[in-house]
Parts: sequence; C-alpha cells; structure tokens
Amino acid sequence: MAYLVFDIGGTTTSVAVAHDLEHIAATKRFKTPTTAKAGVKKLLETAQELLGGDVVVAGAAGGIRGQLAEDKRSLHRDLILSHWADEPIVATLEEVWQCPVWLENDTALAGLGEAVSGAGQGFEIVVYHSVSTGVGGVKIESGQIDQATVGFEPGHQNIDIDRTVLGDDFEPTLENLVSGRAVEQRMGSRPYDIPQSDALWDTLANYLAQGLRNSILYWSPEVIVLGGSMILGNPCIKVDDIRKHTVQSLSGFTDCPFITTAQHGDDSGLLGALTYLGQQEVKQLTK
Repeated sequence: MAYLVFDIGGTTTSVAVAHDLEHIAATKRFKTPTTAKAGVKKLLETAQELLGGDVVVAGAAGGIRGQLAEDKRSLHRDLILSHWADEPIVATLEEVWQCPVWLENDTALAGLGEAVSGAGQGFEIVVYHSVSTGVGGVKIESGQIDQATVGFEPGHQNIDIDRTVLGDDFEPTLENLVSGRAVEQRMGSRPYDIPQSDALWDTLANYLAQGLRNSILYWSPEVIVLGGSMILGNPCIKVDDIRKHTVQSLSGFTDCPFITTAQHGDDSGLLGALTYLGQQEVKQLTK
C-alpha cells in the first residue's frame, strides 16, 4: 500500500510516493506539459514508475498553481496553465488510482509543508510566499491552511500603482514585478543569467518587500517563509535585502516579523501534500 503526492507548477511537475504520511520514499520530476491531457498522462506514467508494480494506492493529494474550481476537483483559471483549466483532473486520477484524490493550490501546500516540518515549525501563524515562475502566498494557522472563499492570490496585488515600472503593457501586480517570468519579459534575459552583482536583485528585493508589507499588515504573521527559484536559486533575491527593505517599508508602524527561507526546497509542496492528505483522512474518519 502506498500514498501518492504531486506538485504541478508552471515550469516543473513533481511526483512522489510515500509509505506513510510523514516521509517521501522516492520522487521524479518532469517539465510541466502545456495541456492538462498531456500533463495528467505524464503524471500517471511517472506515478506508475515510482510504484513499480501492482501496488494499491491508499490515497493521493497534490497541488497545482492557479485558482481552483469551487469543488477543488479542477483548475478554474491560471495565466500560465491556461490549457489546464476546467479539465477533470481529480476525476481522471481517481478513476485510475481507485482512491480518493485531493487537489489544492500548490503554494498553499508548500506553505503547509514549511509550517508543519520546515522553516515555520513551532510558529502558530505562518505566512509563506513562493517567488518563481509566478508569485503565490498563503496563511497557515495552527498547522492548517487558513480558510478562504476562492484562495489566496497575493501575487496579483497591485504594487506599481502609477505604472512607473511596468508602463501600460502589464498589470501593475507584484507577480509582474518580481516573478522569474516577468523578469525575463522585462529584461530579455533569464533570471539565472543575470549576475548576482547586478543592481536588479536589490531592486527586486525592494519590490517584494512592498508586497510583504501588505502581508504583514493583513495577516499579522509570526514568521514569513520565502521559497521558489527566485529566492532559493543562484543568483537570487537575497533574504537579507528583503528584510532590510521590509523593515524600511513598515516605517516603524509595527515590528517586522522574522523573515527566512524555506528549508525543504523543491520538496515543500510534496511534504505539504502528504500532510494535507493525512488531515483529509482524519476528517473523513471523524465525519
């Protein structure tokens, strides 16, 4: 008997198998296909490779970037995974694996993984932000993803109000200021090709700090955990610069919470999915 967890990002999809609800046994990753049909097919094939035989799947859970449908069985909308929207992701996986499958936002699960067993462990109120292909975020309270009507989308908050940076060609959002995709569009270079010595990285830290200021004022966290390739990669937006600009942005109005980087790296979402799967099974048993 095994559990399956997955993490469908804008660039990479990860799939893992586990034999309990705490530890990942093996993981495989592949480039995320542009369509749901191709993506789910590849996910199923990869899961079968990990299972390695006629193994019963007891349950599965995973994350996908973007806004989920109300029943959390499909993707409702996303700018990057636009051809995944409204496809029967959960129904297809349940039909093949013959077990319950739960779907959540990918950043929410990464935040859960960091809050329960990573950099946010020991704190009651954790805010997690991922800065990679896009920008996401979540509030975790007492080891649970906080309740929301349609999910959390801090990457879509307007920061460049007067459009002095983005002009009229892009929505003036945090995501369009600091995500890897946005940097490549504006600079014409992939972020990892821009040297760490370039002043751009400090500028990005300042932009991100303005978004974190809003997270601090809205969610009042004890700790902010930052993950994603733009934070954990090399080169990257340095956490020390982010802290400096965030403190400055708060202007002494309130104390800046501890800001740190994710401990689990690319596995944050998978570990969060495993935790989430366990929480859903408990809920099922107590109904």
